[in-house]
Amino acid sequence: MKETYYNINDLEKLTGIKAHTIRIWEKRYGLLEPSRTDTNIRYYSANDLKKLLNISVLNKNGIKISRIAEFSDQEIGEKVIEFTSRTSDVEDQVQALTMAMFHMNLQKFEKLLTVSYINRGFENTYLEIITPFLSKLGLLWQTGTITPAQEHFATNIIRRKIIVAIDGLLASYNDKSKRFILFLPEGEQHEISLLFAYYLLKKYNQHVTYLGTSIPFYSLDEFNFFHQSDYLVTSLTNAISVPRMKEYIHILSEQFKDQTIIFIGQQIENYQYPLPSNILKMNSIRDFQKLFSS
Repeated sequence: MKETYYNINDLEKLTGIKAHTIRIWEKRYGLLEPSRTDTNIRYYSANDLKKLLNISVLNKNGIKISRIAEFSDQEIGEKVIEFTSRTSDVEDQVQALTMAMFHMNLQKFEKLLTVSYINRGFENTYLEIITPFLSKLGLLWQTGTITPAQEHFATNIIRRKIIVAIDGLLASYNDKSKRFILFLPEGEQHEISLLFAYYLLKKYNQHVTYLGTSIPFYSLDEFNFFHQSDYLVTSLTNAISVPRMKEYIHILSEQFKDQTIIFIGQQIENYQYPLPSNILKMNSIRDFQKLFSS
């Protein structure tokens, strides 16, 4: 696999540590030793990024940089595990999940989620821990920092946890319960947000049919013909051009005029154009939660 390299601004973006601070730590404490191009420009490796993420956790928990500089890389890693095993701080938990994903440490990743479930409950763990972790995961993926194996390692564990939580719910349907069809458009495979939407709807006693990923339009239309719903819910995560998104929204709106269509996901959150009257745009999964919890 081709190794990924970063400039100092990339490190700032990925770790939240100012470039100026990183330079000071380099010069004063030798915490990082960047390589240089033929034209004398600094660049950093994936290992430098991982080390800096660990350093930020220790520093945030009160260990001075001068002290951290005395630790070996192994000691830094051990102390991060020690801190993140007992902290309830959101940022530290997200950082710990990130490091467990980097190392594909199944036991550590699952333990972090389990401890959070005990302290926060499943729903708040998703909203407060998993949601920011997935945002960070997306950034790491875009910058080429993580491999497909690492990304799939993390998302499949989370996916499995959500499915278990869904199965553990016992819905009590009543005359206010509505019918929902949940699906992802053809070519869309990122289902974590949609699975959590399924969890919320079942929790709030709604009838849910989950069709899953990459559903062709004709198949959705056929299913809806035989199983008429009140709502369609879908999620857009993959990059999509504005013209294509407009077209897809228009087709859904016209074909399913009698239903309300709810969009969630990163792409619709960034969509800034007028929407048809039967289309609802959720700016976050919390908005979706509030829609049915009231």
